[in-house]
Amino acid sequence: MTALSVERVLSSQPGNLVDITGSDWKADPFPFYAQLRQHKPVLRVRMGRMEGWLITRYDDVVSVLRDPRFVKDVRKIAAAAELSRRPWVPSFLHALEQNMLDQDAPNHTRLRTLVHKAFTPTRIEQLRTHIRSLSEGILHGLKQKPKFDLVADFALPLPLTVICELLGIPEQERSLFQRLSQQALLPPTTLNMVRLMPAMWRLIRYIRRLLALRKQSPQDDLLTALSHAEAAGDTLSEDEQVAMVMLLLIAGHETTVNLISSGMLALLDHPEQLAWLRAHPEGMKTAVEELLRYCNPVETATERYAAEAMTIQGQPIRQGELVIASLASANRDETHFPNPEVLDLKREPNRHLAFGQGSHFCLGAPLARMEAQIGLGVLIERFAALRLAVPRDKLRWRNTPVVRGLKALPLMHAITR
Repeated sequence: MTALSVERVLSSQPGNLVDITGSDWKADPFPFYAQLRQHKPVLRVRMGRMEGWLITRYDDVVSVLRDPRFVKDVRKIAAAAELSRRPWVPSFLHALEQNMLDQDAPNHTRLRTLVHKAFTPTRIEQLRTHIRSLSEGILHGLKQKPKFDLVADFALPLPLTVICELLGIPEQERSLFQRLSQQALLPPTTLNMVRLMPAMWRLIRYIRRLLALRKQSPQDDLLTALSHAEAAGDTLSEDEQVAMVMLLLIAGHETTVNLISSGMLALLDHPEQLAWLRAHPEGMKTAVEELLRYCNPVETATERYAAEAMTIQGQPIRQGELVIASLASANRDETHFPNPEVLDLKREPNRHLAFGQGSHFCLGAPLARMEAQIGLGVLIERFAALRLAVPRDKLRWRNTPVVRGLKALPLMHAITR
C-alpha cells in the first residue's frame, strides 16, 4: 500500500492533481484504480508537467484506443495556447517527433508498413534458440553470486542485447544506448530535458552516421533495413529513420525489462503460483499472458488528444485535451476479468490490453512475449529457492510516464544446476 490515499485521488482538484508518474503511485496503483472505476472513471491527473484525463474502465479504454477521434499528433488539433504549455523541445530533437507513436493515419500506416516485416511472429520465432542461449549465458555468470539484482543483471541485459543485435548496434556502444533510453523515459520536465540534451545530441549524431554507413555498406541488420526500407516506391526520410531507431531501441527492451522483473516479483509474492509454474513449464505461455495482465509493465497507453469536444462517462472533454488510457486499470476491470486481483497463471481466456489495441497495437509484442517466456523459464529452471534480498517494502519503483517498472529487484538464491 502506498502513502497516497484513495480519498485524495477521488477528491483531486485543479492545482492539486495526483501525479501518475510518482514512485508512490507506481508502487501499487491498483486499489485506487478499483475505486476510480467505481466512483470516478474519468479523472483529471498530472503526468509530469502535462495534465490530462485518466480513463480507467476497460470498455472506455478500448474505445479511446480504437476511436480515430483521439489523435496522436496534437499539433493537428490543439490551439496555440495549449501547445505553448507543452514542454520545450530543442530543435535537434525534432527528428524524434517523426516516430510512429506520434503519428496518425495515413502516415502511421505508412511507417508501420515499412518496418513490420522485421517483427512478425514467424520472424521472431527464428530467434528462440538464440534468446535461450543468451539467457543461459547471462545467468551462468550469476551462479557464483549469492545475491544479484534481477533488473540490472538479467532483465535489462537480455532484451537490450537482443534489440541491439537486431538493429546492428556495436557492442561497445550498447551501455550508452541503455543509459540514454532510461533517461528518455523520465517525466518530460525542463530539468530532465536539459540534463538529457548533450547525450541525446551525441546519440542522434551517432545514429545518423551508422545509418549513412549502412546505406553505403549494407549488413544483415535492422539499421540496413531501415536505411533501405521501401514499399510501393515509398522510403523513410533520414529523420524518420533516426526516430525509428530510437523508438525500436527504447520500446524494444523496456517492456521486457519490466515484465521479467515485476513478473518475478509477482511470482515471489504468490509462491503457490511459482510452484505450479516450476512443476508445469509447459504453462509458461499462459503464465506470461497473466503476468502481462497482472503486472502491467506498460501502465498507460501513450498520449492521445481529443480531436473534438466530447463526453466520456459524463465528463466533458474539450478539443485538444490530453487523454490517458490506463491499460493497468483496464486489465483489473472486474466486469471483464473474474477475480481480477488474483494472479492465476492458468487464466483463460485472457483478453488483456497490455500491448494496447487498434492501429497502435505494440509492434514488438511477439518479441516481448518470447523474451519473457524464455527469460523467466530459464531463470526458475536454473535457480531454486529464489527470495528477496531486501524487505518487500524497501523495493522502489521508477517515476516514469507510461511504463511501470522496479528500480531494482535484489534476490538471493540457491543454485540447482
